[in-house]
Amino acid sequence: MPKFGQMTRESTIVEWLKKEGDPVEKGDILFTVETDKSVMEVESFESGKLLKIIVPSGREVPVQSTVGFLGAPGESIPAVVAPPPPPAGARKNVAETASAAAVCSRNRDLPALAAQARPASAPLPEIPRRPPLSPRARTLVNDSGIDPADIRGTGPSGRIVEKDVQDFLRVRGYDKLRITPAAREKARREKLDLLAVAATAEGGRITMEDVDRALAERPRPLSRMRQVIAQRLAESVVTAPHFFVTVEVDVTELNELRTKLKQAGLPFTMTDFISRAVVATLKEFPEVNSVTDGKCVRWHSRVHLGLAVSLEQGLVVPVIRNADELGLAELHERAKALAEKARLGKLAPDEMTGSTFTISNLGMLDVENFTAIINPGESAILAVSSALSKPVVRGEQVVARTVMKMTLSSDHRLIDGAMAARFVNGIKAKLQNIELLKSWAA
Repeated sequence: MPKFGQMTRESTIVEWLKKEGDPVEKGDILFTVETDKSVMEVESFESGKLLKIIVPSGREVPVQSTVGFLGAPGESIPAVVAPPPPPAGARKNVAETASAAAVCSRNRDLPALAAQARPASAPLPEIPRRPPLSPRARTLVNDSGIDPADIRGTGPSGRIVEKDVQDFLRVRGYDKLRITPAAREKARREKLDLLAVAATAEGGRITMEDVDRALAERPRPLSRMRQVIAQRLAESVVTAPHFFVTVEVDVTELNELRTKLKQAGLPFTMTDFISRAVVATLKEFPEVNSVTDGKCVRWHSRVHLGLAVSLEQGLVVPVIRNADELGLAELHERAKALAEKARLGKLAPDEMTGSTFTISNLGMLDVENFTAIINPGESAILAVSSALSKPVVRGEQVVARTVMKMTLSSDHRLIDGAMAARFVNGIKAKLQNIELLKSWAA
C-alpha cells in the first residue's frame, strides 16, 4: 500500500483491476485506493503475474502494508502475515464509518441523527443489536421481504421464532398487501422492507416503480471524502468566528480585455485575474495570509493559493504553491493543470494541502452572491459570484455595466472588520485598474 501523502497513515482499496493469475505489464493499473481526499490509481512498477491478493476490496490497511504478491508464474509465495491493524485513532475513524453505514441502513434512524446536535468529534450512537432468528424465522423473513428489527422475540434470550414472525405479519396486515411478482423479487434481492414501501398504483398495488423509488430514497453512508469535508468544515465554523464583507466589482473593462486577449490566443479566465489580484493584495496584508489558534499567530512568508473545485463526490482544493512568485500566465497554467487532475481524480494528497488562502468561484453557475466557510488552517476565504449585467449610476446617467460581487469570509479572532474591508477593496481596486491588468497580461 503506497503512502500518498505525509499525513496519510492508512488507505482503503476501492477495487482490484487485476485478478489473481492475470498477467501484469509494467505501468498497468493494479488497484485503486481511497484516501481521505481522493481516489488514486496504483500502477505496477514491474511486469509479471498477480500471484495472490492479500487484502480484498473495501478493506482499510496501514500504508506500506503488503496487499498482494506479483512475481513469475509458478514462483513460490512467501509466508503471508496479515497487515497490522491501523493505529488506535484510525481504528476509531473506521469504526465510526462502519457505524454511519449501519445507521444509514435503516430509515427510522435518520431523523434521530438529524435532530440530535452533536460535536463533529462525538461518537455516533450505538446500533441496537438485533435479536437472533431461528432458521425457520429467518426463512420466513427473507421470503416475506421484511425488516425483522421491530419483531419481538418470545424464544429463549429474546430469540425470534417462526410464530413471532407470523404474528408480526398478521398484525401489520401483510396478507392484505398487493405486490407484483417482479416488485416482490426485487425487494427481496435488495433486502428492502416491503412494509415500508408506499403503494402508488391503482388499488394500492406495490409495483416496480414503488420499489425503485423506495430504493432511491433509502439512506446511505456518505463517502469518506464527504465525511472528512463535513467534519473539517463543521470544526471551522465552531472554532473560527466567521464574519463577512461584500463588495461589488465593475468588471466591464476586464471582460473587454479578456475578449481581446482571447482573440490574440491568450484565453485567460476571470479566475486567473482574480487569483493574481488576490496574491498581490495578500502581500500587502500579511495578516490575512496568517493563521491563529486563538492564542498564537503563525505568519506565512509565501502565498500558497487554494482554488476550490467541485466534483461529483465532493469539494477539493488544489493548491498553487508559491503563487506570489508567479505571473498571470503561470497562474493560468498551474490552475488549469490542477483542475484537470482534480476532475480525473489524480490529485496527489500533497497537492491538496498547505494552502494559506482559498478562492471559491461560483461565477459560472449564475450566482448573485454567496458566502464560503474558511478552510481549517487559514484565516479567510474569498467567495466570487457571477458577473451580471445591471444598471449602474455613472455621474448623472444610468448605464449598463457588468458587476461581480465578492464576499470575504474572515476569522474575527485575527482579522477585524476594517482590515477585511481594506483587503477586499484592495482586490477590487486592482480588478478595476485596466492599465494594471494589461501589464499583467503582457
